[in-house]
Amino acid sequence: MQNMSGGKSALGLDGNVTALIGYLIGIVALILIFIEKDNKFVRFHAIQAVLWSVFCTIGIIVVAIVGIILGLVVSAVSTNLAGIVWILTILLYVGLIFGLLGGLIFGAIKAYGNSLFKLPVVGNFAEKWSS
Repeated sequence: MQNMSGGKSALGLDGNVTALIGYLIGIVALILIFIEKDNKFVRFHAIQAVLWSVFCTIGIIVVAIVGIILGLVVSAVSTNLAGIVWILTILLYVGLIFGLLGGLIFGAIKAYGNSLFKLPVVGNFAEKWSS
């Protein structure tokens, strides 16, 4: 999206390092949302990291629940079809986990490079809430 200087954060570290740590250690990002008042760059990345984690975690839970229910319902009709449902559910579940981790790693790399990159779905919310 755009480059910007991170400056110093409320933790006393460079903004890009603090934002990187927020992506890698979720509790730090959560704490930064409440203590970071001055550095908009760090605040944006902290909010984005938390929103991304919550969004993907909800997706993972929904896929697991729907997959289990659908698998049980379909297994009453056809065991072959149930096997396909289970495999698709597992693939989607694993894909979401990789998406979660990939988004956090990509966000960390962009933050360290002083880039204000918005992740899909949550980036616009993070931008609004960080200002």
